[in-house]
Amino acid sequence: MNGAKLRARLLAGEAVTMYTPHHVSSGLAARLVELGADSVFVDCEHGSWSFEDVRMTAQIVRSVGGAAIIRPHSHERPIIIRYLNAGADGIMVPMVDTAEQARAIVDTVRYALPSDFDKRLVVAMIETVDAIDNLDEMLKVDGIDVFFIGPGDLSQNMGYPPAPPFGEPRPEAVMDKVAVAVDKIRAAGKIAGTLATADELPHWLQKGVQLFYIHTDPFLRRGIADIRQTLAR
Repeated sequence: MNGAKLRARLLAGEAVTMYTPHHVSSGLAARLVELGADSVFVDCEHGSWSFEDVRMTAQIVRSVGGAAIIRPHSHERPIIIRYLNAGADGIMVPMVDTAEQARAIVDTVRYALPSDFDKRLVVAMIETVDAIDNLDEMLKVDGIDVFFIGPGDLSQNMGYPPAPPFGEPRPEAVMDKVAVAVDKIRAAGKIAGTLATADELPHWLQKGVQLFYIHTDPFLRRGIADIRQTLAR
């Protein structure tokens, strides 16, 4: 499984990208990898991907050299096990708030894949102020490969909209809280990840973030807007 390859690159200090196709399309997911994405994000929390979609997409993405990172809708043990057994290269679990929850996720992965759990990437999503407050203990949990700060859910947890208007920055208070989490993760010698726009990438790269989740829609939005502007001349 290509999750092990992603882990090796992250441990070597490389930056790794994870693009979301937004749509249930194995062909689009594979095309993103062919165009240079390291991995694709299959969102089963907000998306409508089935287990068969996950199985097929993971196979096709691996065939072109990428990895499929799956986000289940919850911590439910049977759900995580099924996605792993369907062929996920990595599992990215939302709303991990405590060390106990992080350990349970690791235990689930190792139960599901007793002989090759090390071939899958395990990502814990840090999406609340409580989770950031609990990070010191969570960072002691062995088996979590990446601690990923989700700025959208964190924004909502802090009383802000999940995303700013297109092209505008996130609230400074949210960015500061993400920075606190990144600093804690880096100080513990662990790997940090976050969602970033093209404009935000240089900032978080300089801060030591290595796993970057990137939306594809902004590229389409900008490209279509440029075409429309050209045609209007």
